[in-house]
Formats: sequence, structure tokens, C-alpha cells
Amino acid sequence: MKAYILNEPGDTTQLQIKEIAIPEIAGDEVLIRVKAISINPVDSKTRQGKGIYGRLKEESPLILGWDVAGIVEKAGAEVKDFKEGDEVFGMVNFPGHGKAYAEYVVAPASHLALKPQNISFEEAAAATLALLTAYQVLKKAKVQSSQKVLVHAAAGGVGHFAVQLAKHWGTYVIGTGSEKNHDFIVGLGVDEFIDYHGDQLDTIVGHVDFAFDTIGAENIIRSLPLVKRGGTLISIPTGLNDEQKQKATELGVDAYFYLVESSGEDMKEIAELLSQGIVKAHVSKVLPFEQMAEAHQAIDSGRTVGKIIVSL
Repeated sequence: MKAYILNEPGDTTQLQIKEIAIPEIAGDEVLIRVKAISINPVDSKTRQGKGIYGRLKEESPLILGWDVAGIVEKAGAEVKDFKEGDEVFGMVNFPGHGKAYAEYVVAPASHLALKPQNISFEEAAAATLALLTAYQVLKKAKVQSSQKVLVHAAAGGVGHFAVQLAKHWGTYVIGTGSEKNHDFIVGLGVDEFIDYHGDQLDTIVGHVDFAFDTIGAENIIRSLPLVKRGGTLISIPTGLNDEQKQKATELGVDAYFYLVESSGEDMKEIAELLSQGIVKAHVSKVLPFEQMAEAHQAIDSGRTVGKIIVSL
């Protein structure tokens, strides 16, 4: 099978397509013939030697990627929920070695769900790490109706899912983004749009119950004063440094980093939301497997709307 091997951290030229053996499965795993792969910022960061590269650097061959949608080619003897021919999707082995940039991927059955019939493989792949992150973070923050929720970068992969979920759960949603993405973000259902290039954030100081930081770094300090005392801020790109922790303590905000984890049970909940049309994946670009470098370059731009997908 063809797979992308990461020889060493660096730019996209380090992703080399090679022919390797189709992997074997254990009793609790399935072999997926991949139809679509979702590309995430963590893929790019890990390629550059950041992200979770430190966890994987001793693996050989090192194959990036975690988000897949495809068809079950073979199921292990212990697998009860899936059989050959089933269409499945999921985030595989995160934050471990997912090995998703390949024509065939081995996945624990416990990380997968059946793909809803009303969505494409591309849409299913898009609704894995990003939607799972939004789902787990909002659950962790115990977001509930009547609360005000701030979603940063609301047009992004995680952001556009977080807006839809928060609205479904009855909250008042404030979404930030660039003016060029105003219509897209409003179309997701936000109650209030804020152009993050301006000073409009000052108008909501101390007003939100939960702030979802999808940007990291200085955005954490900028966001903390917007949260009510006793409220919560969760950041997904970076952990909090000492200055940010101190500021959070001074303001009475519960602030911390969260890292998504593979979960078939959560994926089943997500599959139900997708099948009912409550949440929809926005796929902004689909590229062929041979153009993995271009997919990474699109992520590196930091200006993607929704999700970038690679199809096979």
C-alpha cells in the first residue's frame, strides 16, 4: 500500500510517499480501506517537530494522521460492532501513533463509529478530531442552556463545530473571526459576531460563562478578562504559562489546557448528531492523496475555513 512517511521533522518535502506492507490487525482491531483523511493543525505542527512529535519520534516508519473515513476490509475476532463492508469513521489512536496517511489503516474498534448514510466520506473524515475536540471540550466545561459561550476562530475546523454544538445545547454564542468570514460565521448560528482585528472584545468583558480558545499564546491573556468570575476558559493549542495561570487566578477563572482523546462512544454520539443534520461539516477543499503537501500548506496558512480533506 502507499503511505506517507515522515523522514524527519521539517517542511512538507519531508512527507515522502512510499510503498509499504498492509498492516496486520489484532483481535480488537479493524483494517480500514481509507476513502478520506482530514488534515488538522496538529498534523502540521507534528510534521514540524512540534505538536506531539516528541511522543512519536522513536516510531519507525513514522506515519502522520489520525482522522479517517473508509470501509472495513477486515475485522478482528473480538470485534462485535463492525464487519467487513461497513462504512466507518473516527479519530484513531490520538494522541498516539494514528498512521492515517495511508491507503489502509489499522484502528481499534473502540475508536470508531458507523458513518451516517446521509454524509459523504469527506464530510465524515472532517467530523473526527475537530468535532470530537469541540464535543469533549464543551462537555468538559459543562456548557448548558442560558449560558454565554465565546468561540474564538469560529470559522475554523474546531470553531465551526463548537458554534453548532453550543447552539444545539441552547447557549448564547459569540463567535470571533475576520470580517471576510462574517457571513459564514453568522450562517453557523452565532448570536453575535466579533471581528477579532478590532476592539469589539472589550464590549463583552466579564460577560461570558465559557471561553473556548482555539488560538493560544497571547489570545489566552486577551480572553481571560472576558470571562465571568467563576467561569471557565479552555485552550486547545497550548498549555497555560505562569503569567496566564496567575491572571486566571486573579480573575477567578478556571483556565486550563485540554487535549482530545480517541473515543468510539463519543463518535457514536457525534454520528447521531450528523445523521439528524444537527451538526454539519464544512469541507472547504478536497485534494487527492498525491497532494498531501498542498493540504499541509493550506493548514500552514492559518486561513482555512472549515476543514481540508484528502481523498483516496
